[in-house]
Amino acid sequence: MVWGTFGICHIATLLFGAGIIVGLYFLLRNKSTKVKTIVLGILSFSGIAAIIFNLVAWGSPIEYLPFHLCSLNALALPVAVFTRNKVLNNLLLLWSVGAFCALVLNFAQADFKIFSFTFAFYFFPHVLELGIPILMFLLKMTKKELKYVLSTVGITFSVYTVVHFINVAINAYTQKNGILDSAGNIIKVNYMYSIEPENPLLDLFYKIIPHSYWYMYLCVIVIAVFLFFVYLDNIISLIKKAKKKI
Repeated sequence: MVWGTFGICHIATLLFGAGIIVGLYFLLRNKSTKVKTIVLGILSFSGIAAIIFNLVAWGSPIEYLPFHLCSLNALALPVAVFTRNKVLNNLLLLWSVGAFCALVLNFAQADFKIFSFTFAFYFFPHVLELGIPILMFLLKMTKKELKYVLSTVGITFSVYTVVHFINVAINAYTQKNGILDSAGNIIKVNYMYSIEPENPLLDLFYKIIPHSYWYMYLCVIVIAVFLFFVYLDNIISLIKKAKKKI
């Protein structure tokens, strides 16, 4: 059975993934902080397992280095769970959107077979990379605070800029040395999609700003809307406090 995109099978897996997250919430909501940390901490390593799998399974490690947003999320997630660091956890609330997009806009993975290792190492880590950052707040293991919005945006675009230069460096290296992929083409990496778009939404951004790196800054609009709703309760609380002082 092939996963597909927006078909019955794909939608069913998305509902199943949502069920996993909801199930974890109800399973852990009355547990101690220690139990919550152990359970979510163990699950948080699934993304690192997926990184290792991709480096080995596809025979082209240069193309599967952990520089996509979801891979960076996977590397940071265990630290966020075990330390409960507020800066990191607030950051991963935004980065979890990458996992959501990877599950919904699965065009490059649509031919994965549901009962294959490739599907398992893609689907479950992304579900947990989406769910665990949300559960950290729902289970009151860390605190959502408006003051961390600037660090979230700043870190995100700083990382994006560094990754872009990594893309440029790797592509220059593979071009100079003629390093080929399995299809016989010179390897060209596109981590965090800084070089070119690879899905319909990013295609739209690229039509507006047809330049590598810069076109992704249109994501600021999406990020601003997302963070507004995420921190809406904090914003309302801040407005109420300001009114009381007047």
